[in-house]
Amino acid sequence: MAGGEGARAVLAEMFHTAAGIAPGLAPGPVHNPKVRMARRLPPLLALRAFDIFARQGTVRAAADELAVSHTVVSRHIQNLEQSVGVKLVAKSGRGLSLTREGIRYASQLRRAFDLIADASNELRNGGMEAVHICCLAGLASRCLLARLPELEEALTGREVILQPTSTRPDFSREEADAEIMYLEDGGAVADGLRSEMFARPRILAIASPEFKARYPDVRTPADLVGLPLIHEQSTGMWEAWFEEAGITELPRLRGPRLWQAHLTIEAARLGRGVALVSDLLVTDPLANGDLVEMADSNVTIGGYYFIAPAHRWNTPVISAIRQWLRAVFPPEQTPTL
Repeated sequence: MAGGEGARAVLAEMFHTAAGIAPGLAPGPVHNPKVRMARRLPPLLALRAFDIFARQGTVRAAADELAVSHTVVSRHIQNLEQSVGVKLVAKSGRGLSLTREGIRYASQLRRAFDLIADASNELRNGGMEAVHICCLAGLASRCLLARLPELEEALTGREVILQPTSTRPDFSREEADAEIMYLEDGGAVADGLRSEMFARPRILAIASPEFKARYPDVRTPADLVGLPLIHEQSTGMWEAWFEEAGITELPRLRGPRLWQAHLTIEAARLGRGVALVSDLLVTDPLANGDLVEMADSNVTIGGYYFIAPAHRWNTPVISAIRQWLRAVFPPEQTPTL
């Protein structure tokens, strides 16, 4: 069976199973004697509204996503219940919640819509699926870009879209196929996603050689308290770093907030202060002397994680990316706790 025909057959089976419609047998072509009866699908708009309600949890949130009124969503769900002959939602306080049958139905519909999305993405790319990966800008430019041809080879025939970003993609809106993110909380991700840490970098306190020369007595993390510090989005990383280094009593930390790691690295190189940065991002500047470590330390906070939808975690494409990341960042190069 060709790929497109197979997808359509699986999709039809999912909808029949979800709707509780018994498949029938009818005479068919010689090569496939078992052909289902004409599909009796519920209204697709109703299916879509129910899927979004099940994901969002409220009728109003589903209405906002669909850009319709909440009464339209409620009517779609009622029409769907009439079509399948099963109660899918029940009153819960001032809102609605899924029944046991509704939970099972929603799970099956999600699989069906995922299949439609995958088939549509393949068509949009002329049969050659593009893989869209959101990645932290610093890691993308300083570690991954030079190795991109290896990833393209591993993803035989597929284009790679590597989008540097500091914002998290919305997988429910298909904004990306996967993301590479730095997480401090053990890789906790939203429902429906999976994560895998591929690198646990040392977090270094770095500055320019000229800046370090101005503070010759600085040797330990405690010596950095009170020096000009450079921050990303907040002072939180420096506070966590000092805590990991055993320093719990801190004054209020000040300094510029530059939001991006590559900006803090550049500010440190220009002598503006001390920045915290993953050792993976400053291998070359440290080697050639553009930057130096201000204090001896062995602090790790979180790690770099690969994140993708759970239902695609073991597909050939996602598995190939995970394997490539393991090759780029082998365990022996990553400190462990």
